[in-house]
Amino acid sequence: MFWYRTNATDDFSSNICGVVSSARVISARRRHVADPLRVIRDFPLLTRKCFFSRRIYIGTIGMVLFRHSLVRRLTWTGADPKTKYQEVPIWSEGDQGTMVRVGVHVSIAGAISKAVGRASAAGCDTFQIFSRNPRGWAFRDLDPADVILFRQELAASRHSPAVDHMPYLPNLATMNPEFAEKSRVTLAAELSRCGMLGIPYLVTHLGHHGEEGIAAGRQRVSAMINNALEAVDTSVMLLLENTAGEKNGVGSRFEDIAAVLEGIENPSRVGFCFDTCHAFGAGYELRSEEGLEDTLNRFDEILGLGRIQLVHLNDSKGDLGSGLDRHEHIGLGYIGEDGFLQILSHEAIKNLPLICETPVDERRDDTGNIRKVRELAD
Repeated sequence: MFWYRTNATDDFSSNICGVVSSARVISARRRHVADPLRVIRDFPLLTRKCFFSRRIYIGTIGMVLFRHSLVRRLTWTGADPKTKYQEVPIWSEGDQGTMVRVGVHVSIAGAISKAVGRASAAGCDTFQIFSRNPRGWAFRDLDPADVILFRQELAASRHSPAVDHMPYLPNLATMNPEFAEKSRVTLAAELSRCGMLGIPYLVTHLGHHGEEGIAAGRQRVSAMINNALEAVDTSVMLLLENTAGEKNGVGSRFEDIAAVLEGIENPSRVGFCFDTCHAFGAGYELRSEEGLEDTLNRFDEILGLGRIQLVHLNDSKGDLGSGLDRHEHIGLGYIGEDGFLQILSHEAIKNLPLICETPVDERRDDTGNIRKVRELAD
């Protein structure tokens, strides 16, 4: 989906956006198949050719009115191919009232564009995906038609923001040269894919260090992030996620994340994802008002609460300081309902997007966890 900002004022009636209501690439030239982003960048050219070529079919072009809180628009910025379009975030906290924004991780099986419908079916306000198979190194380029359809579905929904999560295999702190190169390529690719899809946030774990120790591991993480951010010039923000205190982990202590941030050359492109299960497993108390306040004050002093862009809201199957990264249904783990009552009422958290990465079993499904979060937040 492509949105164009008019030169008119911000009055509702003057914010008229052009939308490609449906688009299907039947057969593109080889250069476009090899580079999905080029299809998007060359959109004006393709539309001019659509009446003369059977290779490209562009569906109905309509005019649609949307309020600011419903869509994210793309602004045409000129002829430079690196800045042909940019995402314009227009959500504000005031648009959402007092309700929490909560969602879950949804599947992209079949097509990435299907994720939006699955998020709607689960009752999400926001949602998270893997943009490709998370359990392998190999991945396919994004299908240009599916990119357009994903943007269309996302803009037509109330889901904000959409979030991408790095696959499981990359390790930004690894001392293995082969794994390091694969991790570097994957990180850059995911940043690029987020830019194509109009996803503003990419979440990453910091990885595990080797025999050289955590200080060297932190330096490798910073260097790899610098490399990826330099290689991919988008507005996508990389969110560093805290980890649960497992052996050789980088990112369990707030001080370790701060050390990584200090080595990043462009910190404005980096924020944080705060995971409740991970923080609890790493020894940070969240269950009492006093404990939560102490934890968040420490985070603020070391990293800055204002840099948190997303919360992974998960209960824990492990006790405080257990080092276990095992998620549980909201309220059914060691953090418990009383703990989440504290968390969801805290000023630093309640207005942030909340993503549940909780189990799906006979006790509760994704919709059940979303319902529980809203219940506790009321």
